[in-house]
Parts: sequence; C-alpha cells; structure tokens
Amino acid sequence: MAKQDYYEILGVSRGASQDEIKKAYRRLAREYHPDVNNEPGAEERFKEINEAYEVLSDPDKRAKYDQFGHAAFDNAGTGSGGFGGFGGFGGTPFDDLGDIFDMFFGGGGGRDNLRPQRGADLRYDLTIDFEEAACGAEKVIEIPRTDLCSHCHGNQAEPGTPIKSCPDCNGTGQVRFAQQTPFGRVTSTRTCSRCGGEGKTYEKACTKCHGSGRERKISKINVKIPAGIDNGQIIRVAGKGEAGFRGGPAGDLQILVHVRPHEFFKRQDNNIICEVPISFVQAALGDEIEVPTLEGPVKMRIPEGTQNGKIMRLRGKGIQDLRGYGKGDQLCHIRVVVPTKLTPKQKEILRQFAKESGENNPDEAKSFFERVKDALR
Repeated sequence: MAKQDYYEILGVSRGASQDEIKKAYRRLAREYHPDVNNEPGAEERFKEINEAYEVLSDPDKRAKYDQFGHAAFDNAGTGSGGFGGFGGFGGTPFDDLGDIFDMFFGGGGGRDNLRPQRGADLRYDLTIDFEEAACGAEKVIEIPRTDLCSHCHGNQAEPGTPIKSCPDCNGTGQVRFAQQTPFGRVTSTRTCSRCGGEGKTYEKACTKCHGSGRERKISKINVKIPAGIDNGQIIRVAGKGEAGFRGGPAGDLQILVHVRPHEFFKRQDNNIICEVPISFVQAALGDEIEVPTLEGPVKMRIPEGTQNGKIMRLRGKGIQDLRGYGKGDQLCHIRVVVPTKLTPKQKEILRQFAKESGENNPDEAKSFFERVKDALR
C-alpha cells in the first residue's frame, strides 16, 4: 500500500514554514494521542502524524523527502519507531517529547522559564501602639523593593531605540542543538545564550537599569491597620512585593504586626483587662469612680461591701472583632488598697471600728484559731 504524503498527513502545504508544521503537528497530536482518543485507528493515525513530523521538522530530511519522496528513507529504518529506532510514546520523535509533555502535563522542555513569573513576596515588621491595634490606624511605611525600571518600564532597552526578535532563537528564547550518540541523532533544546531566554535583543541597553528592566528603590506604601488586629497577625498588601519577570505580576507585601504592651490595659481575646485600685472605705461604703477606657474615662458604680478581686464588666468597651462581629468588654479587676501609713487619729478610728465589730473579743479570736486547727487535723 502506498504511503500517504507527509504534507497531507499534517494538513499543510509544501511551502509551509517550520512554525506552521509544528502548530499542525501539535494540534493533531493532541487530537489523536492514545491517552485522549480511544477511537479505532487513532493510535495508527498518531504514529503516522509523528512519522510525518519527524521528517518535515528536520530541514535535511525534509529536503531529501521533497526531492525523492518516501524512497529517500526506504532503507533508513524509518517508520513508526522513528529514525534509527529511537522513538517513544508510540513513535513520538525524541526531540518533541517536551511538546507532548507540555500539551498533556503543562510542562516539559524547559519552557516554564520563558513564561511570565510572579515576583517574590516581601516581609516587613511593623510595631504599633495598643490603641492603634484596638481602634485601627493608617501608617506610611518605607520598604526597599525591586520594581520595574521607571526609565524603560521593563523593556530593558533605552527608550527610543529598536527592540528586535532574537535572530539566534527567532524569538523563542531557546535554541536546538543535535548530538550524535550510540543510539542515533538526538536533538535537545537549551536557553538561548544571546538573549538569555528573553527572545528579544536591543541595540542599546537602558542607561538606568543597564538592561535588567528592573531597579531597586525605596517605596512609600500606605498601610491601613484594621481595628482589632492582634500581635503576631499579618496584613497582606497585594502587588507591593518584588516585581515580576517577563510581564508577570508583582509579589505581595506581608506585614507582620507587633503590638507594644500598654501600661494599664491587657488584651484577652476581644476583651480588655485592667486593674482598678480603690480604698477600703470605698469598698466598704460604695462609691462612684472614673475608670479609663479606650474611648475615654467613664463612670462606674462601686457597690457597698465590694470585695478585693471582684470583676466588674463595662460592656462594649473592649476591642472591635477583626471580622466585624461586635466589640468585647472591659473587665475591671477590683483591688482594695490597704494604707501603709496611718495618722494617730486614723488608727484610733480603726480601733473603735474594730471594737464595734467585735474584732477585739478574745473569745471570738480563740474560736477562730480553734476552727483553723480543727480544719488542719
């Protein structure tokens, strides 16, 4: 049976460029690959496509085929196994394994390094006051970061000078080279040394960034601190990290928040804890006192007979929940302060108070100590 013409198999004209042949091959290989096409005859069709591309993608083999047709390879071992028997994936040419991996698995052939790449994230440590964390604030910070060159805007060339496709790799960023091995002729790809994989060249490099397309600078960034943020939490500022590569997006700025301790307040979840000292007279008789809060001083009633260590709650005077679920409370721990120095008159008044309370009755004192002994026995 006569073999079908290779150009007809790929569906291209005899004057088709290498790029047109490659595009046709990739389209057909994707359609007839055995992993995705289970129809009868798909595998044989896939082998024919590979065989045709193996010849037409090589300028020397293509020239021989154009002159002599299939007869040029009748004695060369050409077939579904490939030239010299060096095939794979049911006849896939060795130098195009990367194309197949790229089609079905999203990589291969070192092509990932030519795609746009996202810039790296940056970290910044920011220390704020307790009140700023609780109520929110805005800060302006300065960070050193890599950004697109402000002179060439990332093009690498001096503005006004031409940018051309690299003649060595034809703008692909990669060049192919062949090696003769014991297994046959093997074709591989590598990053173009002339353009460094960029796929373009320029006559004059940017005078500011010297052709890198990027520059190091100090950036001023406005940071909004949300109310309720806590020590150790992170604020993410999108797009304020390092600049990307080949048109890729910039990374993010990760701001690690440190909150300074407050001299009076402490935080417990969304509640504020504070200690409120009162005199033993206020504790005994009751009083109305002023208590500081984040919103300013407020009045708080001390009931008669308040004991040391009692916790009194000021509702809604705590910290705003970071997710917007209301505010916490302020918990006031009452501490009854005992005076260390008394005047003679104060001492006399206290003695009279003790006498009126029966605290000087030795029988009562004795019964108290006896009860302690009994409890310890």
